[in-house]
Amino acid sequence: MEFLSNKPLLITDTILRDAHQSQAATRMTIEDMLPALEMLDAIGYYSLECWGGATFDACMRFLNEDPWERLRTIRKHVKHTKLQMLFRGQNILGYKHYADDVVDAFCRKSIENGIDIIRIFDALNDVRNLEQAIKSTKKYGGQVEATLSYTMSPIHNEAYFVKLAKELEQMGADAICIKDMANLLLPMDAYSLVKALKETVSVPIHLHTHNTSGTGDMTLLMAAYAGVDIVDTALSPMANGTSQPATESLVATLKGTPRDTGLDLGKMSDAAVHFRKVAQRLQDAGILDPKVLRVDTNTLLYQVPGGMLSNLISQLKQAGKEDKYYDVLAEIPRVRKDFGYPPLVTPSSQIVGTQAVMNIIMGERYKTFPKESRAMLKGEYGKLPGEVNEEVRAKAGIAPEDVITCRPADLLEPELEKYKEEFKDIAKSEEDVLSLALFPQVAPKFIEKRDHPVAEASPAPAPTAKPAADPNAVRQLYVEWKG
Repeated sequence: MEFLSNKPLLITDTILRDAHQSQAATRMTIEDMLPALEMLDAIGYYSLECWGGATFDACMRFLNEDPWERLRTIRKHVKHTKLQMLFRGQNILGYKHYADDVVDAFCRKSIENGIDIIRIFDALNDVRNLEQAIKSTKKYGGQVEATLSYTMSPIHNEAYFVKLAKELEQMGADAICIKDMANLLLPMDAYSLVKALKETVSVPIHLHTHNTSGTGDMTLLMAAYAGVDIVDTALSPMANGTSQPATESLVATLKGTPRDTGLDLGKMSDAAVHFRKVAQRLQDAGILDPKVLRVDTNTLLYQVPGGMLSNLISQLKQAGKEDKYYDVLAEIPRVRKDFGYPPLVTPSSQIVGTQAVMNIIMGERYKTFPKESRAMLKGEYGKLPGEVNEEVRAKAGIAPEDVITCRPADLLEPELEKYKEEFKDIAKSEEDVLSLALFPQVAPKFIEKRDHPVAEASPAPAPTAKPAADPNAVRQLYVEWKG
């Protein structure tokens, strides 16, 4: 087989964001990162993914860190490499839609504080939910990496994603990202999809996958043969399993080929020495469970992300219905079909999974609907990709005329000034206002501690010290929170 491109393959390393989000519940601190930042900067990566996703919440909720200050610190030490973040479209980094003025302000402040590239995605692939973030990122000089949330269903085929990519390019995307959050994109399918995208759009193609099912390395290699421009990998101390394939392994594989990355394995080795110590600390604290490094082919069998499986187990244990596990696995695709085949990524994965659990536990399908299920069926999250089962929608108490057909954010009045007024007594900056707007339960406590520190008699306990019915399920729940 011949390479369809002779250009060096570019690498985005995820060690500062998705790697530890996937393996260690986003618990790496800025102190863990600092000693290696200049080493990472010297390697020659295309970019470093370092912000967004669950990092914003985790910084304030668990690490007593200001996420904005973290970004500024990384930017201070990384002078030559682009910094990249993950952005959940109209949801920003929160769990609901925000008005356009809030999205605009968040894009502006992200770029002002050091972000170069914003990877923008929507759980339903509803491009209307990407419009404002794309406009604002370009307005403030950032690079837009518009995203295809990859999944498989009767309507999600290669032609669907090629059409979507063309639409995103026309909206102003500087690059297209294939976001394979559940490691469902198999190697030969990756080759075919990347080849088709390269023949259709003129902007670079960036592939993001994981190694949960053990196919990630092969998927990246086949994508490299097909001409993919950029791929996500993670430095080896926090690579593989639920994280990305290892950077060093791919760099070594392509050495001497037309896609040689030109990166220095020696420089990576120096950085890896540091991050091995960090990984060991997280493992010793019980935060990084070695189980996340194992191959889990259930992802391929059930098309369900690994973190979602653990969440289901936890829900069933709490209900004393662990024997219904396989019944729930069989119910998930049925619910997903009824709901119009949403991709299983936050928040749709949690919504579909919880509805499936409720259907089985109650002994009757759709006897009850969580509010999030009703919101999805009503169109509050955007347009569902396929046809919704109207009988199910009616059971949820939603009449056809109640379904939202416009861009959901068009129903929202401007909010930024309201948030500024609401938080004027505690917010010290516009960054604080945005933190408070996105996480109103978490940010006030954090800002109070930040601005009025008190001496602690002893170090705070590790985040995992709180008893739980299934500690691994709790950790895996954060693995699933990929935005």
